[in-house]
Amino acid sequence: MLITMFIALYSTRLVLNALGAEDYGIFSLVSGVIVMLSFLNVAMTISTQRYLSFYIGAGDQEKLKMVFNSSVLLHFIMGITLVVIFEVVGMYFFEQVLNIPAERLSTARMIFHFTVISTFFTITSVPYDATLNARENMFLIAGIGIWESLAKLAIAIYLQYTGYDKLIVYGALMASVTVISLIIKRAYCSAKYKESKVQLKTSFNKSMLKEMFSYAGWNMFGAGSVVARNQGMAMILNVFFGAVINASYGIANQVNAQLSYFSVTMLQSLNPQIIKSEGSGDRQRMLRLAMIASKFSFFLLSFFSIPVIIEMPELLKFWLKNVPAHTVIFCRLIIVVTLVNQLTVGLQVAIQSVGRIKVYQVVVSLLLMLNLPVSYFLLKAGLPPHAVLISAICIEALTCSYRVLAAHRLTGLSIGEYLRRTVLGAVLPVALAFTVALVPQLVWQEQGFMRLLLTGCASTAAIFLSVRFLGLTPYELEKITGIVMKGISKLQLRPSVVKAN
Repeated sequence: MLITMFIALYSTRLVLNALGAEDYGIFSLVSGVIVMLSFLNVAMTISTQRYLSFYIGAGDQEKLKMVFNSSVLLHFIMGITLVVIFEVVGMYFFEQVLNIPAERLSTARMIFHFTVISTFFTITSVPYDATLNARENMFLIAGIGIWESLAKLAIAIYLQYTGYDKLIVYGALMASVTVISLIIKRAYCSAKYKESKVQLKTSFNKSMLKEMFSYAGWNMFGAGSVVARNQGMAMILNVFFGAVINASYGIANQVNAQLSYFSVTMLQSLNPQIIKSEGSGDRQRMLRLAMIASKFSFFLLSFFSIPVIIEMPELLKFWLKNVPAHTVIFCRLIIVVTLVNQLTVGLQVAIQSVGRIKVYQVVVSLLLMLNLPVSYFLLKAGLPPHAVLISAICIEALTCSYRVLAAHRLTGLSIGEYLRRTVLGAVLPVALAFTVALVPQLVWQEQGFMRLLLTGCASTAAIFLSVRFLGLTPYELEKITGIVMKGISKLQLRPSVVKAN
């Protein structure tokens, strides 16, 4: 996680300097769907993983094979369908909606075609992503993440020297990374896991495909609303302010994605356990893990976000050198949107594990799509660009409130217990830590490395102490202490083992 985060941040700096603000804005606007597909990919992966983890928990090997083969066919059909939709709808937006300089329009169209190719391979890799998650193979997931980061760094460095159109080169090479990643995942899963061999003749089950299609379809509908919200807001900003504003919005999404990486990866490791608990009939363990996932995802994101939010101008200046207008406020507000969302991420998995998601996905999607008309009318009224993200925070809070009610209805979650253990247990210590982390800025008015260092130290100490004494339940403290002591004992045993050998 550390490797991929720092490489990705440095790569963004190189790409921005190589392309310039306008071309980077065009790429963020046109191929921003690649970034947003992470949401779609996660949601679709959870759809397949829900069935894989469920039957792993139930110990049914034949159903595992049926699930995987049905998933391969399902996502191939979905991939082809989305390619057709993107190509048809995309051409309309290029002609009628997007505000792109005429001399770069043909290049933008080419970038869009690369994006569509990348989309297809991202979707068809979902069965393999789901298998790795369900089998909790964090080693390969980390390995592929590092390879993708190194490949993107190599692309960013190459852009500094190529004599070809840098934007076209960047789009083509980024699409190739997606294709190579799929090949690696498919080769590994086919060799390692029995259920991951494509055997449509012997393991295909029509009723299983129908059930998964319904479940994945509603899940995709919900995930698509997230993509539509984020890309729709990018298009609305583009219509009112041009391509340069999309560079700021794209950088903010990049910062948010890297800060969220730790909490997303932690949730990725907890998802199989939450779903397996439901598969084995242990609803209480499932709910306990869901609340722990929500709280600790919030803690992890807060740990990295607090100093970043406070010292955002200095960090962006150090990172990018040339910082586009509105980037600071965009970064801060998008992080807050994600922090609000983290309070219910575990509940989202709990609802997924139960399986009755039709009404839930429709309501959540409608709430998220409210961002688009609200954003349009706010900007039409003459408000500044960041008004769309302030409204997004309010709508995200409303959406999270509905998720809690849905979890209560579908899983029997105690709302009082959730508010006490998760919301109060997470927000109170983080609010206290944020207040303490503001002290260096109040005392030391001048921006610079020393104040950045003091803010980081104050934030780290404050978040650890406040979480330790205000945020953890006795059960959570006991588990964490056990993990730490186990790690220490392994480190102590290692030298003696080497000496004995």
